[in-house]
Amino acid sequence: MEETAAEAPGKPIEIWFQDEARVGQKNKITRRWAKRGTRPSAPRDQRTASAYIFGAICPAEGKGAGLVLPSCDSEAMALHLAEISIAVAPGAHAILLLDQAGWHVSKKLPIPDNITLLPFPPKSPELNPVENIWQFMRDNWLSNRIFKSHEDILDHCCFAWNKLIDMPWKIMSIGIRDWAYRSDCVTNAIDDLIFEILNTMSHLVIAGLRGNAGAGGTMLVWRSCALE
Repeated sequence: MEETAAEAPGKPIEIWFQDEARVGQKNKITRRWAKRGTRPSAPRDQRTASAYIFGAICPAEGKGAGLVLPSCDSEAMALHLAEISIAVAPGAHAILLLDQAGWHVSKKLPIPDNITLLPFPPKSPELNPVENIWQFMRDNWLSNRIFKSHEDILDHCCFAWNKLIDMPWKIMSIGIRDWAYRSDCVTNAIDDLIFEILNTMSHLVIAGLRGNAGAGGTMLVWRSCALE
């Protein structure tokens, strides 16, 4: 936090959260409405085309920044950081909370001047509200469907992310955490984060079972989710 204060003296602070989600033809099945006593069917695909949504939200402002990319690596993360940097308010500085995936902590990762990375402890996805964002998007727009092609996956991912960005109240509702926003002082907010982490240490092993799958793919063909 001393480094952040030195980098952003007197600047407004925005607290952001970041994560990635894989969306593919081997899709997830979620709950759905059905007549009581029936067992509704859902489509299931065995093909393997996929893409990754790189998403970040600033719950206090109800805004976000996202890209749909073919893989999770340092190059893809650099593109996402650049997208987040554009979304940060002019003159403000962003503290970006994220997990410790390899492409998040790489020493080769270029970090924009208006962003400071703050990693979560290992195996603690319950601290990241973007995990809840992914569940909301899957429940409403991405699950229980067949994707015809890789292009179809990209279209649905961008559609889902843009729908989310059009609902700032939903980003606030899902994303705001009391420990991050109960104080206007960033130092106190980070102290609250540490307190929350210590309080959840007994759950970290269990939480680790719910982590995201590993990344795959090497090509860097990307698509921005920004609205025209």
